[in-house]
Amino acid sequence: MSRLLIIVFAALFALSACGTSGPTLGPDGKPLPRVYRISAGSTGKIQLRILDSVNALRGVAGVSPLQLNSQLTAAAATHSRDMSVQNRPWHFGSDGSSPLDRVKRTGYPGTMLGENISETYETEVETLSAWMDKVDTRNVILDPKATGMGFSWHQDSNGKIWWTMVTGG
Repeated sequence: MSRLLIIVFAALFALSACGTSGPTLGPDGKPLPRVYRISAGSTGKIQLRILDSVNALRGVAGVSPLQLNSQLTAAAATHSRDMSVQNRPWHFGSDGSSPLDRVKRTGYPGTMLGENISETYETEVETLSAWMDKVDTRNVILDPKATGMGFSWHQDSNGKIWWTMVTGG
């Protein structure tokens, strides 16, 4: 009987170590962000994952899929780095450039239609979900006139990510 009791206590002790701990809370009582680190070799995977996700959302909305465009991606990458330098998420560059200016500089032959930006520690899919929750950013993603998309980011050393999506037609 004592042998059985020892086995039961040992099993309970082992199982108690398997419990999940909750998120780490900040001084305001809210969960602290978890840092999502992007590895150097992940660029293509992330861009294709976001393109697939955007096109799935567009498909449900009954609009045609987008193609990833290198010129729009270059405009997005430039702006993500610049937002990091400015340390603020906004649509104007440190040189006063607008999204239209940045797309024009890349030589994109079409019309720039929209730009979504984000400053976060979240993944690209979480960021896309947040954009879909707001009417103005959702409209950029689901714009039926859009045919191309650029998507890029810059990650600071502290883990903060500056996401930019640009659409064109």
